[in-house]
Amino acid sequence: MDFREVIEKRYSCKKFSERKVDKETIERILQAGRLAPTAKNLQEHHIYVLTSEESLAKVDKVTPCRYGASTVLAVAYDKNNVYTYPKSNRTSGIEDAAIVATHLCLAATNEGVDNCWINNFDADELIKELELPENEDILMLLDLGYKSDDFKMLPNHFSRKPLEETVSWR
Repeated sequence: MDFREVIEKRYSCKKFSERKVDKETIERILQAGRLAPTAKNLQEHHIYVLTSEESLAKVDKVTPCRYGASTVLAVAYDKNNVYTYPKSNRTSGIEDAAIVATHLCLAATNEGVDNCWINNFDADELIKELELPENEDILMLLDLGYKSDDFKMLPNHFSRKPLEETVSWR
């Protein structure tokens, strides 16, 4: 797919089949995340690939939004290894992890893997469940898999505001 086709085809899959994503495909998706830009190239992100029944059960404890996906990527970042912007208390952790996550979503679509960005979860609880280091925070979860035969896209998926409502030229 060319890039425009990837961004036009990407959607949030909310019902996955039992078909699993093979390790080689997941690794290609992860490589796209690895190539994402980060502030000062700190690469403070850490991606947890959750595929075991035990790990997926932990995800299910903190969110209703796994939708049966066979793989979930938890995108975290090291809160102690972020860039603090000059004259600000803002740091790069959340935005860098979001760039990585966006690369993962688009790479999954390019690989023909359906996906869904999940931010409806209790991050503190998942950090405890997965026994992550105290210095890490989880930004988002990314469901990966293949849509079920009876999946229906959300009716508002293709609804987009015109550019005039979301962009200002000055």
